[in-house]
Amino acid sequence: MPYSPPLLAAVTPFDWQRLLLSDQAPAGFLFEIIFRCLVTFALTIAALRISGKRGVRQLTLFEFGLILVLGSAAGDATFYHDVPLLYVVVVFVVIIGLYALSNWVIDKNPRVERLVEGAPELIIVEGEIDLPAFIQASLTAQELFGQLRQYQVEHLGQVRRLYLEATGEVSVYFFEPAHERPGLPIWPELYWHPLRALPTPGAYACHACATVRELPAGPGPTCPRCGQQNGWLPACTTPRVA
Repeated sequence: MPYSPPLLAAVTPFDWQRLLLSDQAPAGFLFEIIFRCLVTFALTIAALRISGKRGVRQLTLFEFGLILVLGSAAGDATFYHDVPLLYVVVVFVVIIGLYALSNWVIDKNPRVERLVEGAPELIIVEGEIDLPAFIQASLTAQELFGQLRQYQVEHLGQVRRLYLEATGEVSVYFFEPAHERPGLPIWPELYWHPLRALPTPGAYACHACATVRELPAGPGPTCPRCGQQNGWLPACTTPRVA
């Protein structure tokens, strides 16, 4: 009868020799791993230094891809004995060269920059959310309002314009204190409890687009601006304290 290999290799559970040391490399390979770590760490620091200070701040999509590729090359070379360090050096040189070339092309052609890195998107205008832009940005209300709260924003009536930058950060422009208006409150304990029935007449903000309307008491109507029926919240008038 033909030989049939076993379905499972014989493995001894908690074999410390196997867990701590590989059967395919001697114990002395640990010293080579230390050397590989030193070399790849130095290459990574050099790559970040060459790519500029932006490499250690909020990354664009292009820079994030750069770090992923370099991280994979550096990680494999730290402990895989069959990955020559010269190969890793070549990968770093080529990738950094492509990064420098792409930066040069982007500087010469703004269209390429918008294609590669994206363009800023206007999300909030005059205290109201541009729903099509907001949906296209694949941004959640929790993420957007979380960033605004770091600017001590209590409601959207304090925000004149908000841009979502290509890096994922937000740029916020505020109303002058005298020009602030009632707006949608963004405190979590308020925002996550929209009203379907309005207890008293007054100014209410649409839970979806943040537009403010004077509404009578009774069932919450469909928003005349965005057409949503997400509910309403009492508009907040607290002035912003920077």
